Amino acid sequence: MNMYDIIMKKRNGGELTRDEIRFFVAGCCEGSIPDYQTSALLMAIWFRGMTEKETLELTIQMLLSGDTVDLSGIKGLKVDKHSTGGVGDKTTLAIAPIAAACGLKVAKMSGRGLGHTGGTIDKLESIPGFNTSLSRQEFVDIVNTTGLCVAGQTGNLVPADKKLYGLRDVTATVDSLPLIASSIMSKKLAAGADIILLDVKYGSGSFMGDPEHAVRLAQLMVKIGEGAGKRTAALITNMDIPLGYSIGNSLEMVEAVNTLRGQGSQDFRRLVRALSSQLLFMAGKGDRALCEELVEKAISDGSALNKLRDMITAQGGDARYIDEPESFPRAAFIEPVTSPEDGYIQKMDTASIGRISVSLGAGRDVADGKIDHSAGLVLNKKTGDEVKKGDVLAWLHTNRHQALESAKSTFLSSLTFSDAPPEKMPLIYATIDTESEARRVKE
Repeated sequence: MNMYDIIMKKRNGGELTRDEIRFFVAGCCEGSIPDYQTSALLMAIWFRGMTEKETLELTIQMLLSGDTVDLSGIKGLKVDKHSTGGVGDKTTLAIAPIAAACGLKVAKMSGRGLGHTGGTIDKLESIPGFNTSLSRQEFVDIVNTTGLCVAGQTGNLVPADKKLYGLRDVTATVDSLPLIASSIMSKKLAAGADIILLDVKYGSGSFMGDPEHAVRLAQLMVKIGEGAGKRTAALITNMDIPLGYSIGNSLEMVEAVNTLRGQGSQDFRRLVRALSSQLLFMAGKGDRALCEELVEKAISDGSALNKLRDMITAQGGDARYIDEPESFPRAAFIEPVTSPEDGYIQKMDTASIGRISVSLGAGRDVADGKIDHSAGLVLNKKTGDEVKKGDVLAWLHTNRHQALESAKSTFLSSLTFSDAPPEKMPLIYATIDTESEARRVKE
């Protein structure tokens, strides 16, 4: 067996066998296959695609390339939620405590943000003392004690993905559905949960611009999860508009806490409730109506907020920041962006707004970059809102005074105004059940 024949087979539209995929992934990780041949196969896959069988096998071989997380020491049903990323996407901070308050175990490994997509770990680390570098036993013990734990990913979790993504990034093969699906699902399967819920984004703030492409990706990932023996489902959600009002680490923490108090923005609250009730439904907690009631109760009786407080304390964080969110440090400069005209906000370039948050200090452009937990934006108006000239559209938070003028200008250029309100876009486009069928959601 050799890479030349494997590349030619895929180039000509053939289906790779398990042994051929295993040979490729192993050689890629060991370094016995040169980068130029790996890149050639990635490009052949981009052009020719992969069957569902091939994609599942690639996912499994990537999963087996490194460590897997053994959650057998955790009592109860383990659940995980994964988002494909977006601007203001803080859902884990609210969903995990709700799920734990309803009796599920959330043992989640998360990453740091890069570019305009924020990382859950960065948001949690805006709380002084919060520790995400845990041993496996510490991780298990915290979940057993509190019902949830969010920790950083291990250094050797799916090393094949790190290698392949590095080459995809420089060979224009990132946007291949089987390669995206195997990348995401190999990490989710390695994390060891019994149930996986996917929040697949579409729109300008995500890497899937078209909702039907997002549906196809979600269907493929659900089939991979089911094929690997995990109950898996997905929601297709809108990222043409930033989620909630806050973008930035401590700012998003505050919004998540307020949401667990029954407050906060309508769109974020709705998505949190939809994802949380879907997790409960998948875990067999009742029919959909009962699961929605359980979510509401966890919020209204304060048990979800208590779970977040318990996790913060168990991981060394100062829970005072949950009870007194005004304790979070504020940026030195908090300045408004005002509307230049009357009208309606027709459209927001969400990716551009995410990049503004990076320029203000809330994100990083390189993996080892430093972030400012107090930096970011708080939106005052969003797509569909009516505005008058001089109305505050957003507040910019930064310790970089020199970044403000450019950020204001870029923010205004990211908005499109009109004389009439735009057509309302659904927050949740579709759900993908465990049979991989897409069900459109009516709003």
